[in-house]
Amino acid sequence: MTLILKTENLNKVYRRGGLMGGKSISALNEVNITVESDKPVVIAVVGESGSGKTTLAKTLLRLETPTSGRAIVYDTTVAGPGATPSKRDFLGLVQPIFQNPFEAFSRYRPVDTYLHETARRVAGLDEAQADRAVEEALRNVGLNYDEIRGKYTGQFSGGELQRISVARALIPQPKLIIADEPVSMIDASRRMIIINLFKRLRDEAGRSFVYITHDLATAYYISDYVAVMNKGQVVEFGPARAVMSNPSHAYTKLLLDSIPTTKSRWRPRVSRAG
Repeated sequence: MTLILKTENLNKVYRRGGLMGGKSISALNEVNITVESDKPVVIAVVGESGSGKTTLAKTLLRLETPTSGRAIVYDTTVAGPGATPSKRDFLGLVQPIFQNPFEAFSRYRPVDTYLHETARRVAGLDEAQADRAVEEALRNVGLNYDEIRGKYTGQFSGGELQRISVARALIPQPKLIIADEPVSMIDASRRMIIINLFKRLRDEAGRSFVYITHDLATAYYISDYVAVMNKGQVVEFGPARAVMSNPSHAYTKLLLDSIPTTKSRWRPRVSRAG
């Protein structure tokens, strides 16, 4: 079994205001998650706004430094005491996909220049290798290189641009991709394109995902494991089907009961392969 993700007593405290009259806000409170598997997995982190799930994503991405505790990805400490990877090595291990694809690229530069920069600077490829890597990454997300070459963000839909973001994340061949609300800014009719793409990349390309979301229906559909967060704490964690079909914590039950359905209780409606 491979240790895919582990957080050990992970805490993040923000301080607001001055030294005398300031206030401490605990965004992460003793977060402990352990996922071991002999194959790639999707780990959903679900909860309402302010639950701490985005802070957890930022900590795993080294955009925030934990106040205490540490995080381990594929047996490598990436945050907290003992974190070893250089920035380049880290980006070869972990890649992000952010919520708003229009903010991931400047409107003043062709989007393919970002893919080439990732191939050259992060993956360390020469020009010819970078061309092949970009072409392969785009093909993996259902796009043709000629369709995006020289084009700017305004020439793409949100769904297309998010697929380009996924392609960019694939270029360094990371073991883990952290996707923070990756479909919330996309038209509802196209969201499942991205969700199914994640499933295919897990099954066929061998990539694991941390999927940050407030959408419990897609979390059930895509995930192998689910962590439910509330007020900075993981209140329930386990295999997705067990947590979503038979929740043990009152907050999880509240979240599931809040999903609009024609019945009064949660009923998983989407079949899952495997």
